[in-house]
Amino acid sequence: MKYQYLMIDDDVTIAETTAEYFNIFDIRTAYVTSYGEAVAFLHAHEVSLLLLDINLGQHSGFELCKQIRTEFDMPILFISARTSDDDILTALNIGGDDYIKKPYTLNILLAKVRAILKRYEQTSFRQHELSGASGVSASRDASRRVIPITGDISLDTATRKLIKNGSPVSLKAMEYKMLLYLLEHRGQVVTKEEFLQNVWEDTFIGEGTLPVHIRHLREKIEADCNAPALIRTVWGVGYLMEAGDEDIQ
Repeated sequence: MKYQYLMIDDDVTIAETTAEYFNIFDIRTAYVTSYGEAVAFLHAHEVSLLLLDINLGQHSGFELCKQIRTEFDMPILFISARTSDDDILTALNIGGDDYIKKPYTLNILLAKVRAILKRYEQTSFRQHELSGASGVSASRDASRRVIPITGDISLDTATRKLIKNGSPVSLKAMEYKMLLYLLEHRGQVVTKEEFLQNVWEDTFIGEGTLPVHIRHLREKIEADCNAPALIRTVWGVGYLMEAGDEDIQ
């Protein structure tokens, strides 16, 4: 059975109330209250998006997120009363797509998860269209690009992967969109607001979310992500992809 959302929270009242609210709006949502129940549910059902608390009794949402990421590729939205920067950065670094602090307003949460799921669905659809089947038309082939980043790294828009020293490197959906946007605006400063409006299509993402995704990109393309030479931070403004020696085709 397919569900749009799965709420994972050891507080039964919060989990049940949130799931009931989403179901009122005809969004098929289930809830579980433990690590083991979550794993069993995901193996038995198809789920489009997870709402995940950090505190899950003897286990943590961090542990569960890392386990899920070894098997599934769906948006994971952390929801927690823990508000420290360390918790937020940990959640984003291990595969979370965003972080919402409790207490939350149900209608705002619903709008947030709808926006996140819409972005993922649109990106997946475009990826399918670009990848195509064996009988891809000539016009579609012509739209495919391999964009050089450095001498040994390029971005293949057909597979939505990096090609690094001849080998493919996977990108998360948002990493791909951010990198492509930076490359298409190479040599120009891209402000945080521009990222949120044109790439994320969501002006309410968590404060630390954008820098974490930038760091993940740097880890994949920079020689030294602690001293980035390609994606530079323009403090107080945004980010700039340095112009390369090779033209973007």
